[in-house]
Amino acid sequence: MENRKMKISLILNIIIVIFTAFATILMFTGIKFMEGEDLLESTKVGMFKFFTVDSNLFMGIMSLVFALEEIKIIRLKKSEIGARIYIMKFAATSAVALTFITVFGYLAHISPGGVYSMIRNSNLFFHLLIPLFSIICFAIFERTDKIKFKYTFFGIIFTVIYSLYYLINVLVHIEEGKVSPQYDWYWFVQGGLYQIFIVFPLMLVISYVISLVIWRVNRKKV
Repeated sequence: MENRKMKISLILNIIIVIFTAFATILMFTGIKFMEGEDLLESTKVGMFKFFTVDSNLFMGIMSLVFALEEIKIIRLKKSEIGARIYIMKFAATSAVALTFITVFGYLAHISPGGVYSMIRNSNLFFHLLIPLFSIICFAIFERTDKIKFKYTFFGIIFTVIYSLYYLINVLVHIEEGKVSPQYDWYWFVQGGLYQIFIVFPLMLVISYVISLVIWRVNRKKV
C-alpha cells in the first residue's frame, strides 16, 4: 500500500471507528439530535437485532484493527498487513454495503417517512455515513492482491449468519399464518410467508453480487 494512500486510509478508518462508537452510544441510550419519528431503531440490547447495527459494529471493529496495523507499518514496526485482516475487512465492507443498498433500494421506498426517516439520528451514521466511508476507504485506499477469488464468499458470511437468525425469529413467531411486524422488522414476509422462499435467497444473491463488485474494484493490478 502506498504511503500516501495508507495515511488517508488510516484517517478514514479512525473516522469510521469514531462514527461507529458515537452512533452506538446514540442508539443505545436513545439520544436524538434530529426531530421526527425514526424507523428501525431500538434502545439498549434491542438494537442488536438489526443487521444495520451488527454490520456497522463489525465494520467499526475491523476499521480499528486495520488502523492499528497501519500505525505499526507507519512506525516501521511491521512491513505489511496480512491477508486474513484484508479478508475480514472485505467481509465487513461487503456487509455495510448491503446495509446501504437495502436501505436506499428497498426500505426507504416502503417506509412512511421515506428516505429522510432512514437517515435521522444514529441511522444517519449507520445507514449512510459509515457505509459510504467504508466503501470509499476499502475500494480506493486499501487496494490489494491478497484477496483471492476463492475468498469472495467471505463477503456473504455475515449475511448468511444473520439470515439464519432472522429466519428462525420469523418462524417461531408465526401466529395464524402471519408474523407481526414486531418480529419481522424489515417487512420481508408481510405479504405472506411464501416470501421466505423468495426474499432470503434473493438477499444472499444480492449480497454476493455486492461482494464481487467490491472485490473487483479493490483488486490491485499486478
